[in-house]
Amino acid sequence: MVLLVVAAVVVTQTNLLARMDLVNAVEALKDNVVFDRDGRPIGFDSRLDDRAWLYEGPQRETAYRILDDAGNVAAFSSAGEAFWPPGDDLLRMTSRHFTFEHEGNIFYGATQPLQHEGRQWFLQFAASARFMSILDKVALPRMIVGITVFGIVLFMAFGLCAFITLRYTLKPLRDVSESAAAISPRSLNSRLKTEAVPAEIAPLVDSFNRALERLERGYRVQQEFLGNAAHELKTPLALIRAQIELREDGKNDSDSLLSDVEYMTRQVQQLLLLAEASEAHNYHFTTVRPQEIAHEVASYLQRMSEAADVHVTILAGEDNVAWQADRAAFFTLLKNLLENAIQHSPAKATVCVEINGDTLSVRDTGLGVELEHLPLLFERFWRAAHRRDHGAGLGLAICQEIAMTHGWQLTAEPAEPGLRFRLLNRP
Repeated sequence: MVLLVVAAVVVTQTNLLARMDLVNAVEALKDNVVFDRDGRPIGFDSRLDDRAWLYEGPQRETAYRILDDAGNVAAFSSAGEAFWPPGDDLLRMTSRHFTFEHEGNIFYGATQPLQHEGRQWFLQFAASARFMSILDKVALPRMIVGITVFGIVLFMAFGLCAFITLRYTLKPLRDVSESAAAISPRSLNSRLKTEAVPAEIAPLVDSFNRALERLERGYRVQQEFLGNAAHELKTPLALIRAQIELREDGKNDSDSLLSDVEYMTRQVQQLLLLAEASEAHNYHFTTVRPQEIAHEVASYLQRMSEAADVHVTILAGEDNVAWQADRAAFFTLLKNLLENAIQHSPAKATVCVEINGDTLSVRDTGLGVELEHLPLLFERFWRAAHRRDHGAGLGLAICQEIAMTHGWQLTAEPAEPGLRFRLLNRP
């Protein structure tokens, strides 16, 4: 844009620039005036300036002369004295530039004073308008092209340098931003690196790391409290169960008490599992085969499925499918999903476990869940109104924690009839 404005100004002000250049040329030319022994100017020394031929050049287009302080001509070019218009030379001497007409052509003239041996002289030079226009037609396009090329090269060089500089300068900030975005409740022990961070940003990064330390400390205290409470409750619940079982009288009351104790024991056990599943350092990742884990879980829940008169089927598309997972956590996840499916399937129904590459799904044929309740399935302590089991509403929350720690995606979707839980292994 700047180049276009400059070019437009140059084009529209050709005459003005020509006259200004003429004044500058005369100012440079005065240093090449040659004087005789008497101190009178006699012309120019062409050896001193390779441009002198131009002013001695085309006689009909350019001319010069040198006057004394009284307006008398001391020297002139080959164009002759008749080239100059008659009139008040003294008036033209006091004017920096002037215009006159000669043989029907417009000429631009310029006057430049000079000193030599204490005497004052005036150098006057004139060039025709057509001569100046020829120079402009030759020089102006080249000047515009030169300015344009120089501007483009300068813009590209500056843009490239700015891009490289900003990219190099902002890279530590991008790295810090990516590290901060990767921090989650399962990676609170991570900290932002401050080695390559600019000194102006380092205090902010340090403050963020200290905030993470406080957050991790509070989270650890909460998890430790949850785990300790679950451990502390297991022992008195076991003692209460033993005392109730040893009672000989009041069998009806004992059954009711044992049912309540069983419910509390399940809650405590699930709270303990939830606390353990929320801690990434509790996991030991190895190569496991989902099909083997599925058969182990089905065998473990065989009594439960037989009591509910529900058949468990395992379908595997490939025998050599392998995942990276913590075996015990994977077993707990699949056990909770199968328990949930068995509990919500009607008698004589089939629960299907399907393994296909990086996807594992568990489907039942029960009543399912209303669409608005699907997002609540993995909420802690949430239980549907029609549930028949005595769970605490933590089983699916534990599954979600295990899946998130492994980097898996666990979702639920209507199966018409029933419900399908889909586990996607995203390597």
